[in-house]
Amino acid sequence: MYKFNADHAVEQCVQWIKDWFEENGKGCNAVLGISGGKDSSIVAALCVKALGKERVIGVLMPKGEQFDIDYSVDLCDFLDIKRFTVNIEEAVNGVYNAIGDSFELSNQSRFNLPPRIRMAVVYAVAQSNNGRVANTCNLSEDWVGYSTRYGDSVGDFSPLSCFTVAEVKKMGKVLGLPEKFIEKTPIDGLCGKTDEDNLGFTYETLDKYIREGIEPPEDIKTKIDTMHKNNLFKLKFMPCFSYDPEK
Repeated sequence: MYKFNADHAVEQCVQWIKDWFEENGKGCNAVLGISGGKDSSIVAALCVKALGKERVIGVLMPKGEQFDIDYSVDLCDFLDIKRFTVNIEEAVNGVYNAIGDSFELSNQSRFNLPPRIRMAVVYAVAQSNNGRVANTCNLSEDWVGYSTRYGDSVGDFSPLSCFTVAEVKKMGKVLGLPEKFIEKTPIDGLCGKTDEDNLGFTYETLDKYIREGIEPPEDIKTKIDTMHKNNLFKLKFMPCFSYDPEK
């Protein structure tokens, strides 16, 4: 039966971050978008533990007025890390307006544009502050493709990509984060729905299916399996044509 040791996971992950920076950015800073939810909070805490608070930078990116921005501010204050706030509303609206009447953006395009602009901002902060970008996706999200390609799905290193939501929460407790960051209801901040509303099933159901093989009702199982298959491309390198001059 699968068992998860959160203390061991945190220890190994912290060491991995240290080793990664030694090889890929000695003396560089870890830069990440901060939502105040479990994933960004725990990645930030892992980076602080690995690199020290002086080498972690949080980027807050509200789109206009964000009702829960105080979580992001409080997390940065709790970890005592530097933060920058960049409101992306003007940039997002600028792209919408630039497209104008050329064609009609699909709803999915409209929802995916802000995460891509946010990632552009995070990389701009990183390149201007000797940084490397931390991806904050977890295994549960990646399993069903609940991320925006070239938005929150990317980064230079990914501490949580092999941990489920349930495991990430346990790691947050080991790291000593306040409960409000660990248990904050995940909301994408764009369409006003929770993650689980958008997915149509709970992370608990998904995690048990991934780790323990406990199958949910057939309709949910089919939905999870279909999402997993259809979104595997997000986890792969871009296919490249290989030219063979001998053919």
